[in-house]
Amino acid sequence: MSMNIEECVRVSLQNYFHDLGGEVPSNVYEMVIRLVEKPLLEEVMLQADQNQSKAAEWLGLNRNTLRKKLLEHGVLESRRNRG
Repeated sequence: MSMNIEECVRVSLQNYFHDLGGEVPSNVYEMVIRLVEKPLLEEVMLQADQNQSKAAEWLGLNRNTLRKKLLEHGVLESRRNRG
């Protein structure tokens, strides 16, 4: 049985807090958003055949906002370097 995204995030966070071993976490929200956003953008771009307009529509984002996020995460650079 596979986990849905919500369950994956929950289990990952439980493991993260467990692995801290009592240390106080910081910037957890920012960390999770950063770690989830990049694979989300990569996969949506892949499924949209690298079409930014289509991907932006699927994500419910303005195309310029999507482009900014792709650049922030290095998704556009890594795509260019691949081929």
